[in-house]
Amino acid sequence: MANKKNGIIKEFKDFISRGNVMNLAVGVIIGGAFQGIVNSLVKDVISPLIGAIGGMDFSEYAIVLRPEVTEEVDGVATVVKEAVTLNYGSFINAIINFFLMAIVIFFLVKAVNLLVEGTKRKKKVEEEAPAAPTTKICPFCKSEIAIEATRCAHCTSELPAEDAQ
Repeated sequence: MANKKNGIIKEFKDFISRGNVMNLAVGVIIGGAFQGIVNSLVKDVISPLIGAIGGMDFSEYAIVLRPEVTEEVDGVATVVKEAVTLNYGSFINAIINFFLMAIVIFFLVKAVNLLVEGTKRKKKVEEEAPAAPTTKICPFCKSEIAIEATRCAHCTSELPAEDAQ
């Protein structure tokens, strides 16, 4: 029994220490923090701007499925059964918030992609830049020799001073 328990613990350790699991955990944590930023941006910046230019709050819109039942005893009204409502306005607000968040995330991802693409393009241009030559052609035998050579390795000719670098 103990061997089986140790086997499960070892298997769990192997599972949890895989790179993909750790990457996923980091992604979820960063995603949670990013969600807070996006929620704040939508709630505190974008929604008030939309409200200022004529946006609506649908949260009060509802259909009453069963009205509230009250009972009056000694002049005091008491709720016996609460009203049952279909709050479709809250659902509409949630849909609007979802689309606002989707738009914000789209533009944030687009901006990050542009930055990454610019960095890749710059790196590619640097990689494509021609490297300094490391060889030259012997003027006598036309063989390829090292650029620092003062004598050709093939024909043993002494190279002119202007060719030596």
